[in-house]
Amino acid sequence: MALDYVIDHDCAPKRALSTAGILERLKARERAATIIRLYRRSGDQRSPREMGFEMLRTAADGSEETQIIVVQHLLDSAAELDPLASHCEGCPANRTGAPFGCMSRIDYPISPRGEAFLLDRLPDPPTAPLVWLLLKQGIRDFNYDGGTVRPLRAEDRNIFVAEYALRRDLGELPVDSDQVFEMTFLTGHVQPNHAAILLLFFDALAREQLEAMQITELGALPPEERAAFDFLIPLRDARDDDSTADLRAFLHALYLAWRLDVPLLLDV
Repeated sequence: MALDYVIDHDCAPKRALSTAGILERLKARERAATIIRLYRRSGDQRSPREMGFEMLRTAADGSEETQIIVVQHLLDSAAELDPLASHCEGCPANRTGAPFGCMSRIDYPISPRGEAFLLDRLPDPPTAPLVWLLLKQGIRDFNYDGGTVRPLRAEDRNIFVAEYALRRDLGELPVDSDQVFEMTFLTGHVQPNHAAILLLFFDALAREQLEAMQITELGALPPEERAAFDFLIPLRDARDDDSTADLRAFLHALYLAWRLDVPLLLDV
């Protein structure tokens, strides 16, 4: 299980196969590689045409059906990506440098260290008073109380490792990681204006260089002017666990989407 995200930059591959179609084929390739690896580890040298596994699919009406999936069919579907991969070279949305690098995911369950990584980046009054006031106002105006996340944490331990949310006091403003998850991932696809605000909240853009007027106008800047803002979070840290590394990459994708003035699509 994972939270998928896509920088929604228009391109030939997306026009040919659709965003959902590309994601489906990338997952098919990963699934096929995993199954082949399991077969080989057990000493089974059959070809992918002779390899199969059961998959439980849930229909829109809630009914479930078990299907037999042949690994070769997954490989054949994924092969449709190959003629389109060259379009990814030099694409400004290609975050990873690999084909279809505008698409990635945050694997579940999210670790406490990952939750703390986001919570610890939030502004406090002494160091970033304007952004702190913006955070306080946003939590109040949009009612980010974590209420949509708490049931997920309580009922489904596949999403979070920790049973309870972490908490941090930002001056007079207490914030917990349920609220952070809610305002980041559960408001729908992230539009550029919201992306700009989240990047400020998580200290990914230079807060100290912005006056109050500039902060409110970040989402309306022409894309060419957004290039003046660097991404301030290191892209990797040897101390990261998997969740923290995934969240670091997500924030970088959020930055690129904002730079390009396109949404960051989420499938939570």
